[in-house]
Amino acid sequence: MKTIGHLAQAGAALWIYNVWFHRFDKDTGYRGGNATNMREEFEEYGLSETTMYTVGAIKVGLASLMLVGLFVPKVARPASASLAAMMLGAVGMHAKVGDPVKRALPALSVLTGAAVAAVADGTRSAAR
Repeated sequence: MKTIGHLAQAGAALWIYNVWFHRFDKDTGYRGGNATNMREEFEEYGLSETTMYTVGAIKVGLASLMLVGLFVPKVARPASASLAAMMLGAVGMHAKVGDPVKRALPALSVLTGAAVAAVADGTRSAAR
């Protein structure tokens, strides 16, 4: 379970980095509504540019803590659970604009990875 948790933790964190640093201005086919980049996606959701940067900073910060958590285990579970909560919100935004499930798959994948990491960390904590 420890290996699965670490893989989920690293995978979810690196996916966030990819979305916010590499794919920020790109049309990925998974953007909400008719958006072709991150700014347009947040506009589709009715959210401001300030909200976009705030959400991005929170997600990148949590992803960074998840990577740190590979070496400092006490930060892994809170960071993973918090990112899972953020991704639940992302899935909700896709639902809000009526996106097909396909468009929410990346958010669902990160949600799943972060949740698995949080649960796996809990089982590691209980075993200690």
